[in-house]
Amino acid sequence: MRLDRFLSETSPLTRSLAKRALKNGEVTLNGEPIKQSATQIDTDNDVVVLNGERLALVGLRYIMLHKPVDVECNARRGLYQRAIDLIDLPKADRLQPVGRLDVDTTGLLLLTDDGQWSHRVTSPRHRCAKVYIAELAEPMEGATAEWAIGQVADGLMLDGEETPTQPATLRLLSPTQAELTITEGRYHQVKRMFAALGNHVNSLHRSSIGDLALDASLAPGEWRELTTDEIALF
Repeated sequence: MRLDRFLSETSPLTRSLAKRALKNGEVTLNGEPIKQSATQIDTDNDVVVLNGERLALVGLRYIMLHKPVDVECNARRGLYQRAIDLIDLPKADRLQPVGRLDVDTTGLLLLTDDGQWSHRVTSPRHRCAKVYIAELAEPMEGATAEWAIGQVADGLMLDGEETPTQPATLRLLSPTQAELTITEGRYHQVKRMFAALGNHVNSLHRSSIGDLALDASLAPGEWRELTTDEIALF
């Protein structure tokens, strides 16, 4: 790997700033000052030091975040704090959300810089189940509840769509609290499904993706790295 690229991969420096640091004598390679940005290095064996700090490549990361409200999943900065801003890791801006949650939706959000793993989680072909807890504006009881459960199981036609949703599972936890399990990821799907049932979602929380549940010890805004076994679930 070129030395300037290695510096940009392992430090906050851009490629242009890395070249400047080299010219300024801020970098040593195996103990010797070096200024040539095109120098090829062995990333496993060579020792690169920037201003007294040894640098190393960052491996693939897999993160579980308890996403709070008013946090968005976009890479670009917008009106709200970004999910990656909550992750205190080197090069956190390389992490990508695995799927998305609306800014007002809380719960389990996965982030990674492993594109293949992310695809396995989000690809419709894999039908990875996602479980949401919705607080509803209108109660669902009796015949209305039975009708709604049946409609969700059969598939709902959403406004603006040409095909119905895939069969899903609706379970009522109380008259105004529902657990919905879906295997798709259409735009605002959960909210639109309840709208198709004549209801409105006041708040929404994702509790699990596949066999991976949100760690109950994580408060909103907290995160941790996935274990090896958790990564292997997908």
